[in-house]
Amino acid sequence: MKSYVYSTATETAHALIKHLIAMMGREPKKIFYFAFSGGTTPSLMFDIWAHEYKKITPWQRMRIYWVDERCVPPDDSDSNYGTMRRLLLDEVGMPDEYIYPIFGNYPPESEAKRYSALVNRTVPLWRGFPTFDAILLGAGDDGHTSSIFPGQEYLLSSFQPYEVSTNPYNGQLRIAMTGCLLFAAKRLIFFITGKSKAEVVHDILNSGDTGPAAYVAHHAENVELYMDVLAEQKEGAI
Repeated sequence: MKSYVYSTATETAHALIKHLIAMMGREPKKIFYFAFSGGTTPSLMFDIWAHEYKKITPWQRMRIYWVDERCVPPDDSDSNYGTMRRLLLDEVGMPDEYIYPIFGNYPPESEAKRYSALVNRTVPLWRGFPTFDAILLGAGDDGHTSSIFPGQEYLLSSFQPYEVSTNPYNGQLRIAMTGCLLFAAKRLIFFITGKSKAEVVHDILNSGDTGPAAYVAHHAENVELYMDVLAEQKEGAI
């Protein structure tokens, strides 16, 4: 695992955007398949990306998917797809045919199966599994990632690319990327900022498989962690 620490959340977002653009720049004829998570931290990145890196990003060579989605309509403020669409995709004029949303207002079980089939059909396969060039992950204070919460670790061994999960704190249903995609990705990038995430960052860097985020970080092949100093400040998280 490689970790990178920056002084602020904003600087961390800038560094990650530059990293993704450079990745695409090294292979100028390649189409890149990316899966994005939702939440406050990615929203910061989306806003910066749209306003400061629009002209140097090869949008035509990007295919956009989602790691997870809350089971709400696209115009709901909780929608990961709706948020990214508003802050980034519409701002840069990303063509609809390059965007593959999870529809949170569809019946959850059938949508998980539909999206699994879509990803199987449209993302390049490696060893029988769809293989994203990069999956961007966050981590909750409780150690969850990809809407896989503690107690739902069985989703890490699922062979269906997406399944329904439940937020244990409010009962909200979600569509979650499972282990078969997370562990098949060419690159997993955790983007974690803020003092409230210091404990989960410590677990990712130093502890055992204490939660879904730590388990994924420890067992995936190519993992990078982008964080700010606040997320790093728990003793031992160096």
